[in-house]
Amino acid sequence: MFSISLLPYSVQHYLGLAIGRLAKTILKSRVGIARRNLEICFPEKSDTQRQDILEGCFSHLGHSVVDTANAWFWPQWRFAKHFKVEGLEHLKKARQQPGGILLVSAHFWTLESHARAYGSLDPGVGIYRPNKNSVYEYFQYHGRVKANKYLVDRTDVRGMIKALRNENAVWYAPDHDYGTHAAVFVPFFAQDKAATITGTATLAKVKNVQVLPTYALRNQDGSGFTLVIEPALENYPQGDDKQDAQRINQVIEKAILRAPEQYMWIHRRFKSRPEGEASVY
Repeated sequence: MFSISLLPYSVQHYLGLAIGRLAKTILKSRVGIARRNLEICFPEKSDTQRQDILEGCFSHLGHSVVDTANAWFWPQWRFAKHFKVEGLEHLKKARQQPGGILLVSAHFWTLESHARAYGSLDPGVGIYRPNKNSVYEYFQYHGRVKANKYLVDRTDVRGMIKALRNENAVWYAPDHDYGTHAAVFVPFFAQDKAATITGTATLAKVKNVQVLPTYALRNQDGSGFTLVIEPALENYPQGDDKQDAQRINQVIEKAILRAPEQYMWIHRRFKSRPEGEASVY
């Protein structure tokens, strides 16, 4: 990956496309999962439209390998040349008030670039799953904190709360299916029963915390990507687990619809089902 980061940006683009094509050929099961997710979420779209999103998804998977290399190894001056910011005023407004910031995001293929870009503006704390391979874990951890403070294991809720109480920005992605513990079944796109964790509302209850939706999208012109920061959510949480979880899903849906092909459709978003219901996969 370090070698990839040394290549000219134009060469990286074609390398990313090649990796994406290879991944689509090798990862047959993931192709099937992605296709099924798109059928569930977008039944109103034609087969051709869903296929276009699927093809784009794997192209962006390939680009994510390149993006990760750049996010972990590029010097700041080079990284800064390839991203722009949309909504910086929302971050500045949030930082004018005391308290931490809960960055509600989602699993786009740009997530490594997202972490580096946001950290360039406001170094924060990331939530992640440690890798079992110690060598990979070393590079993952140090790559992700290149422009940020530190990382917290996704199971360490106390660590997240502590970071927020210390007025840090905490990156949090509640869009995957993490099981039925501390979760409710609420709509996500056209699926009316998607297991959604209630942790977002729990963290948002920390004193003076503001919730800012944020994500990064690759620019269509190939110039890099855009870090998007949206206004802080008002009147959140409400105190009703289902209502609060559904609102976060709506925030994530809005982000995905800006570039559905850039979202990680390869994960089984709907693997958990209410008792008695059959698997949708």
